[in-house]
Amino acid sequence: MANRVETYLIPALFEALQEDRLVTIATIDGESGNPAIHAISWIRALDEKLLRIAVHSRSRMVENLKHNPAVAIHLLANESAYSISGIGRILTERAADVPVQTAIIEIHVTEIRDVMFYGSKITSEPKHEKTYDEQAAKNLDRQVLEALRKGG
Repeated sequence: MANRVETYLIPALFEALQEDRLVTIATIDGESGNPAIHAISWIRALDEKLLRIAVHSRSRMVENLKHNPAVAIHLLANESAYSISGIGRILTERAADVPVQTAIIEIHVTEIRDVMFYGSKITSEPKHEKTYDEQAAKNLDRQVLEALRKGG
């Protein structure tokens, strides 16, 4: 995908967004107007043009999207770095059947760019682990992923 602009997720990126993955998301801060970066792992591609993410309801991202729906996602996958631009919409600020206050946000993909610098590739993707109770983390992940599937 180098030097190409797409308007949809290619199959490799769609597949990458079917599993637990660390991504960063940029929004525009509603107060300062400055870019704001957020790190999340609850993200899934529903189809080649639609993503859903979950964040804590008190996340600054929720307030930022109320002021400006523009988002950019930085994804490391398929041996490269991608910028996925889109329009975010808050589906709910309180997902049902999730014990913590969780907002579900839908992102309509408008553009995808391979932004890896010339002559290189990603050889190892970042890994993360949940540092709280392992069983509680698995239960919460299951509940949040179900909320993502349902849209809230």
